[in-house]
Amino acid sequence: MMFIDEVRILAISGKGGDGMVHFLREKYKPFGGPDGGDGGRGGDVILVVKPTLNTLAEYQHQHRFRAQDGAGGGSNNKTGRSGENLLLDVPPGTVVYEDESGAVLGDLVEAEDRLVVCKGGRGGRGNARFATSVNQAPRIAERGEPGQERWLRLELKLIADVGIVGVPNAGKSTLLAAVSNARPRTAPYPFTTLEPNLGVVTLDEDTSLVLADIPGLIEGAHQGVGLGHDFLRHIQRTRVLIHLLDGIADDPILDYAQINSELALFDPHLAEKPQVVALNKVDLPEVQARWPAIEAELKRRDAGKYTRPMAVSALAGTNLHQLLYQAAQLLPQAPLPQPEEAVAVYRVESDPRAFQVKKMDKGWQVVGEAIERAAAMTYWEYDQSVRRFQRILETLGVEEALRESGVREGDTVMIGEYELEWRD
Repeated sequence: MMFIDEVRILAISGKGGDGMVHFLREKYKPFGGPDGGDGGRGGDVILVVKPTLNTLAEYQHQHRFRAQDGAGGGSNNKTGRSGENLLLDVPPGTVVYEDESGAVLGDLVEAEDRLVVCKGGRGGRGNARFATSVNQAPRIAERGEPGQERWLRLELKLIADVGIVGVPNAGKSTLLAAVSNARPRTAPYPFTTLEPNLGVVTLDEDTSLVLADIPGLIEGAHQGVGLGHDFLRHIQRTRVLIHLLDGIADDPILDYAQINSELALFDPHLAEKPQVVALNKVDLPEVQARWPAIEAELKRRDAGKYTRPMAVSALAGTNLHQLLYQAAQLLPQAPLPQPEEAVAVYRVESDPRAFQVKKMDKGWQVVGEAIERAAAMTYWEYDQSVRRFQRILETLGVEEALRESGVREGDTVMIGEYELEWRD
C-alpha cells in the first residue's frame, strides 16, 4: 500500500428528516386532529482511530464523504429514523485541520479516539407540534435542517519509539531492514527512500521497539528543501533518535552538525530529543581507520550527552543489538509526545442571526446562517408555513433591511437556494 500522509476531504453530515403534515383519519374519529410526526436526525461524520492503519491511502482517490440523512416523520406521531453516523477510520497520529482557516480541530492519537467533524441536521417538526388552543388544525411543519459541509485536511505524523535520522545514503533503510521485518527499498545511491517506513524490533521478552526510518534530510529541509517538511513532521512523534552517520562521507561531523541544525530550526523540541549517535559502515577498513578521530570529535561536541558514540555496520550486523539497547534505555527518560491542542474556529460573523443584503443583477440576495436555514426548513406549499417564514423575516430584521436597500414590488429575492418574489 502506498504511504500517503496528507489528504484533503469533504465531509458532509446528514440532513434532518422532514416533519409531516397529517391529520388522523379513522372510523368514528372524523376530527382526530393533527398527528404528523417529527423527522429523524441526520447522521454525524466522525473520525475514528484504527490502530492497524499507518497511512491515509484510502482517502487518496475518494475525497467526498456524506453521512445518511434522517427519515421523514410519519402519521400517528411517528418520528422518522435517525440517519446512521458515518465513521471514517484514520491511523494513530492524525492531526485534523479545518482546511479554510488552518485551525486544529483535533489530534487523534490513542486507539478508538473519536472526533465529530460535522454534526447532522436536526429533524423537522411535524404539524402535531404546532397545535395550539387557537390553531387546532395546523397545516404547518418543518423540513429537516441541512447538514454541515466542511473541507478538512488530514495530516499524519507517525508515532514511533525511535526515529532513525541522517543524511541520504547513511544506511538508515538498511539498518531498519536488518533489525526488523520491514522491507524498505535499499540501493547504493542517495534518496532511495521517498517515504517513512515503520518496523517492529523485539530485543527480548520484555522489550520491543517501534522504529521509523525517516528519509534522508538535506540542508534547508526546515524550509521545505527536498521533501523536508514532509519528513521532519514525522520525527515530532518519535521519542528517541538514532542519528546515523555515513562512514564514507567526506565529513561525517559536518553532516552530524547539519542534521541537528535542521531539526532545531524546524522545531526547537526536536533538538532536545535524546540521541544515540552511530557511525555506519564500520565493516569497511577506511571507516575503521577514521573512527577514532570521529569518536573523539563527537565526544568533544557532547554527542555523548545521553550515550557514548558507537561504530556499527547495518550491512554486516556489527553492534546493532547494542545500538538498539542504548536507544531502549533512553525511552524512560524521554517525554511522551504531546497531542496538538484543538483551536476554536472563530468566524467573522459569530452571530448566527447576522445577515447581509446584496444587490444582484436580477434582484437581491440575502446571505446569513439563520435565515438560510429557516428557508431550507420551510414547507413552501403550505400557506401557514409561508406566513411563519414571513414572521421570521420580520423578527430578524430582514424585511426592514430589504426595504431600506430599495426593494420594489415584483423584485426577485434569493435566500439560499430559494427564489422569492417580493410583494408589499
